[in-house]
Amino acid sequence: MTARVGVVTFPGSLDEKDAARAVRLAGGEAVPLWHAEPDLHGVDAVILPGGFSYGDYLRCGAIARFAPVMTELVPAARAGLPVLGICNGFQILCEAHLLPGALTRNRGLRFVSKDVRLRIEGTATPWTRLYSGGQEITAVLKSGEGAYVAGPATLAELGARSRVVARYAGANPNGSADGIAGICNEAGNVVGLMPHPEHAVDTLTGPSADGLGFFASILLAAARA
Repeated sequence: MTARVGVVTFPGSLDEKDAARAVRLAGGEAVPLWHAEPDLHGVDAVILPGGFSYGDYLRCGAIARFAPVMTELVPAARAGLPVLGICNGFQILCEAHLLPGALTRNRGLRFVSKDVRLRIEGTATPWTRLYSGGQEITAVLKSGEGAYVAGPATLAELGARSRVVARYAGANPNGSADGIAGICNEAGNVVGLMPHPEHAVDTLTGPSADGLGFFASILLAAARA
């Protein structure tokens, strides 16, 4: 049975079509989810895509956390539903307290748009199980507020409990603490990633096909559930 992955559209989302395409390329069914509908339609997993939800007013993701769809998503995520937040989606997950820490203005206060190398460090999540620990991949980074920050105790816990999913390999492009590019929750089902794997699913439209592993991984996890 084909796994069904919901892709949420908020006002200001930019990358929902790219995320849906990545799901289809991996062999899954992409299910559109609308921000104003408190219904997940029985999907096996959910992606919160990149963009500028609600214009990024107040703070990035600060308004999206109150969207009707989040009233269903937050308890479902806490109950084990796999959720991937990409860029703005990562910011929304932090605002919704599904992930710790916050994303702040890049070092140098400049928007960064470039291909980046990532080192996958957490392979126990349903989004990364097809990668090997330490594997380096190429993805796309495009954000103005992508610097991950958290208190010393939180950073220590993330490292000690293997909750850092990915780090920037080489130069740190935005000043993220400990070079963190992505993290997961304690259970591992909720993952936030600042770079965009959905823009790296084939070499025709992206710098690599390295990001396809995130979407193939969740389909494998759904099949085994």
